[in-house]
Amino acid sequence: MAGTSERGAQGGYLVIKCGGSTLEQLPASFYEELVRLPELGYQPVVVHGGGPVINQLLKRLNVESRFEDGLRVTDAATLEVVEMALAGLTNKALVSRILQSGGKAVGISGVDGGLIAAEIADERLGFVGQVSKVRVELLHLLVGQGYIPVIASLGVSATGQHLNINADTAAGAVAAALGAAKLLLLTDVEGVYVEEDGQRRWLRQLSPAEVERLIAEGQIRGGMIPKVRAALEVLAQGVHEVAILPGASEQAMTRFLRGEEVGTAFCAAAGVS
Repeated sequence: MAGTSERGAQGGYLVIKCGGSTLEQLPASFYEELVRLPELGYQPVVVHGGGPVINQLLKRLNVESRFEDGLRVTDAATLEVVEMALAGLTNKALVSRILQSGGKAVGISGVDGGLIAAEIADERLGFVGQVSKVRVELLHLLVGQGYIPVIASLGVSATGQHLNINADTAAGAVAAALGAAKLLLLTDVEGVYVEEDGQRRWLRQLSPAEVERLIAEGQIRGGMIPKVRAALEVLAQGVHEVAILPGASEQAMTRFLRGEEVGTAFCAAAGVS
């Protein structure tokens, strides 16, 4: 991959997913970079989680967490805290930072406008949802007026029940529904790597077949497996390119879009590099 060549065709929607732990690591320049993305031909849409804030609020409000198979059960009390943390504190903090950087942003959740329609994923986990549909009309309206939509990863069922949605899942569903050019997953890691002779080698491009091979070989393991599988699911839904980028790195998005070697890109036809 050339160091300075633009990555593929420019233009279209660019969905950016920020995990809760990543939000705490974003440099101040991230928000200025986000505001300037239209200069590169992209219309940004942000989807975020908020795990650390949720945990802090649960502790502060003395709401006890229960787990099933390692996954938090979202009962009614927990869901109230999740909504406060995601649609309240985290969402509005992000919007404020974008405004301070000279941008226009509107903070919403997947409940607003019925944006993210969802259904109960597993009764054992309580009010945790899986996405059934994304209604993108509201996003088109906001972007058409020059706003950056900032979406908290919540959904709503056909009966009006609010549901907690995994942020990776929500971002992928939004990207697919928008027909986004790219989905950028900002994480707390540099990208995907393998170990060779005790040294880490960062992989800059991967195809679905190579991902499955590396998982089978044990080269990709642990917490990285759900990240790369989420990337592959989005590719399968028609998004041209998905990338895992280091959220704490200065200008990571712009550098990636300009073809510099940062993070790991997933493309349907890519090989290992």
